[in-house]
Amino acid sequence: METPVPADLSDLLSIAEEVVDAIAEGRPTVALESSVIAQGLPRPDNLETATAMETAVRQAGAVPATTALIDGRIKVGLSATDLALLATSPEVVKVGPRDIAPALAAGRAGGTTVAATLIAASRAKIPVMATGGIGGVHRGASETFDLSADFRELAQNPLAVVTSGAKSVLDLPRTLEVLETLGVVILGFRTGEFPAFHAQRSGLQLSWRIETATEAASVLKYQRKLGFPQSILIANPVPQGFAVPEAALESWTQQAVDECAAAGLAGKAVTPFLLERLNDLSGGLTLTANKALLLENARLAAEIAGAYPNL
Repeated sequence: METPVPADLSDLLSIAEEVVDAIAEGRPTVALESSVIAQGLPRPDNLETATAMETAVRQAGAVPATTALIDGRIKVGLSATDLALLATSPEVVKVGPRDIAPALAAGRAGGTTVAATLIAASRAKIPVMATGGIGGVHRGASETFDLSADFRELAQNPLAVVTSGAKSVLDLPRTLEVLETLGVVILGFRTGEFPAFHAQRSGLQLSWRIETATEAASVLKYQRKLGFPQSILIANPVPQGFAVPEAALESWTQQAVDECAAAGLAGKAVTPFLLERLNDLSGGLTLTANKALLLENARLAAEIAGAYPNL
């Protein structure tokens, strides 16, 4: 059952009753993106992982609120049927901020990216979200100008976003430079380095390190109390037992990037292609790491969401 929200978004934004009740009662809630279900993971791993992420959030004491575009509405909190649709239908589109209005007008089902999920979560008044890796500056951006739409939404939606850094297929040093310019806070969770998604380390040092979910929640409290519009990123490395060696990952990444360029791919087609090739080249190691970090990030986000109301 869903409860429409009041005011002028009531015909566009539909929040699951469980999520509405949790927000109203001050109980912890975690937003989860859905592009990882629709475009990021292969079948049947996508549905299994999406379900496992929601379970991880519940086991840590919070309510999961996966977001997506379904039946001409922005849904916050999905049913099992909704998750299955995202995981199995070839008609589901990848939805970033620029795609929301056209997809709604066309009645298309869509998996929301980090940026689109930030928009939905902010409007639903959910302060914490979890993802795998954020977007960033693509390699070769000096020629292509390919920068993720995640930057803009991270700069204007004050949520705590738990992420395992940015994908290794991106230009990580320049990604950090843009985030710094935009004033986005990055907290290394038990690490002093920015994680490289499948790998724990990138060699890029962070200014701030935290050790607990309560510390992350405290930073979020002050960020909001100060009226700063930016998100804070909690950079949570992939669990040790699932991390891919840095040298091997860079070698596979460069090969995948070269193949992508040779194929002439651009825009939304780039990241799915690169991730699929990395999975092939690594013999499945990157997919295993991806699933592990998604579950760990969901769990940590729930702990942060649980600590936040108590502050």
